[in-house]
Amino acid sequence: MSHLLAGLTLGFAAGVSPGPLMTLVITRTLEYGLAAGLRVAVAPLITDAPIVVLTVLFVSALPSGVETALTLAGAAFLLYLAWEIARDARSATLLRTGSAAQASAVADLWRGVMVNFLSPNPWLFWIGVGAPLFTRAWQNRPALAIVFLASFYALLVGSKALAAFAVAGGRRYLNDDWYRRLLFASALLLAFFSLRLFWQALQDMIG
Repeated sequence: MSHLLAGLTLGFAAGVSPGPLMTLVITRTLEYGLAAGLRVAVAPLITDAPIVVLTVLFVSALPSGVETALTLAGAAFLLYLAWEIARDARSATLLRTGSAAQASAVADLWRGVMVNFLSPNPWLFWIGVGAPLFTRAWQNRPALAIVFLASFYALLVGSKALAAFAVAGGRRYLNDDWYRRLLFASALLLAFFSLRLFWQALQDMIG
C-alpha cells in the first residue's frame, strides 16, 4: 500500500505542477483541440523509459555535465517553441481546416517528447527520488516496484490529460481575440521557463 500511495502522490504532484510540458499541453489543446493536447500529455510514457533505465542502472556512471547539457538544450528548445507560438498568435483564429489540424497533429507527440526529455526535471526526479524508491521496492518485491511505476505514471499522465479536457471544454467560449491573448501568454510562459533553465545552467557551470 505504501508503494501505491507513493506512486499516486508523486505522480499527481508531478502531473499538476506548472512547467513546460503542462504549458505545452494547454497550448496545443487551445490550438488544435483535445486530441492534440492528449498526444502531448502521454509524452512521458515514451521519454521516461530511457530516463528510468539510465538512472536506475547507471546513475553513478553518468558524466557530471549531462544535466547541464540537457538544461541548455531544453532551454533553447523552449525558447524556439515560445517564438513559434508568439509568431502564430498574431494571426491565429479558432476556425481551422481539417487538413491544417491533421498536419500539426503529426508534430504534437514529437514536441512533447522533446520538451520532456530535454527538461532536467524528470532526470532530477528519477536521480533523487524515483530511482531509490524503485530500486528498494524491486529488491523487496518486484511487484511492488511495478505498482509504484504504474501508479506514478497513471497520475502523471492522467493529471495532464484532465487539464487538456478542461481546456478543450472551455475553448468553445473563446473568441479570436482572447484566443490570441491566451496563445501569447502561453508563449511568454514558455519563454519564462526557458530563461529559468538558462539561468540554472549558468549557475551549474559557475558553481
